[in-house]
Formats: sequence, structure tokens, C-alpha cells
Amino acid sequence: MDFTNTVAVISGANRGLGRHLAAQLIERGAKVYAGARNPASVDLPDAIPLQLDITDPTSIQRASEIATDATLFISNAGIDTRTRLLDGPFENIRREIETHLFGTLTTLRAFAPVIERNGGGRILNVLSVLSWRHPSKHGAYSVAKTAEWAMTDVLREELAEKGIGVSALHVGYLDTDMAADIPAGQKQDPAIVAKAALDGLAEGANEIIADDFSRWAKENLSAAK
Repeated sequence: MDFTNTVAVISGANRGLGRHLAAQLIERGAKVYAGARNPASVDLPDAIPLQLDITDPTSIQRASEIATDATLFISNAGIDTRTRLLDGPFENIRREIETHLFGTLTTLRAFAPVIERNGGGRILNVLSVLSWRHPSKHGAYSVAKTAEWAMTDVLREELAEKGIGVSALHVGYLDTDMAADIPAGQKQDPAIVAKAALDGLAEGANEIIADDFSRWAKENLSAAK
């Protein structure tokens, strides 16, 4: 993928990994719409702030009608309520699935036709090592991300005929607000992960594994828990 001819839309681009992806895409020559629920929170001077809440169909539709030149969509927005399945608040479990599965799918259903009209392009779904490892304290998040992983594989097949490639980024804990409770030694630098993700996109990789923890998790999918 040639980023100098790329027009990217990134959800959750106002902080964390999303902000690093936006900044590095701009450095590589791309035009970037930085999506955020509050566009005023986008502080990258060369990015185009875009109001985008992936849990709000009206917001999604409006964003797709603004970024009509998009050729790359990066689905990065997400939450982790740290909810256990048996005794955690059920509304949190619903919220996780609504965000990561239905919110992401609704967003991609809106932007895939945009990318197709522009001659094709690519989608990157930011997944997680917890698509493959399922600790109980992150039960709702693990279930939602595993569903998103399956969705990513299905959409790769469906969108291939439309000239749209679909990539998945698998990564462990990042040094961002979402993982504030994780010890520093277990977290990855989001700038390094963003570079790995974009390098993978440039090569057209369907699966991008950004760290050793995710690599180990994939290799041990069938191991006894």
C-alpha cells in the first residue's frame, strides 16, 4: 500500500495507539481523518478532525458522508470495562459487544462502499492478544474481541471481490490509558506498535502480530489452559 496516495480514516484517533497511527500516517504522506467522539480533542495539526462515535449509527453515517475520499479505514476505537462474565454487571458485557462487534461492523458497513467507490483499498481492525487468551478479569473484553477476530476473517472473504483487503493487528498490552493498571514491564510502546502496523499494511499483510506475547498466544491456541 502506497501511503502517499492513501486517504485514511481512523476511529479513536485522539489518543493512544490511534493518535500514533494518525501521526505516522501523516509522516508517510497520507491524508488523515482523525475520528473521535469529541473532534475538539484531536490535537494533530495536519489531521482533519472527524466526529465519529462507533456506537452511534447517525454519527457513523455522517462521518462516511464527509470522508468520501477514504481508501483506508482503521478501526481502533474500543473500551475495556474489566468485567467478569458470571458476576460482572451485565450492561458492561452488552456494552463491550455493542462496541467491538456491532459498532465496528456498523462502521465498516458504512465505509466499505466508500472505499470501493474510490477504487478499493484496505481496512485494518485493531484486535488484541485477548482475542486468543481469555483471562476472567477481562472476560467481556475477551469475548468481544474474539467475536471481532471472527468478524475480521469473514469480512476479508466478503470484501476481497470488492478490491478491499482486510488486515488484523494483534497486540498485547499497550502503554496507554486503557492499560493503566498493567505493570510497565508488560506493556508495549504504542509508537512502535503503530510502526509495525503500518509496515504490515504497506506489505499487504492480512495478519500483523506486533509483539512476542501475541505470537506466543497464537502458537499456543490449542494448549491446555
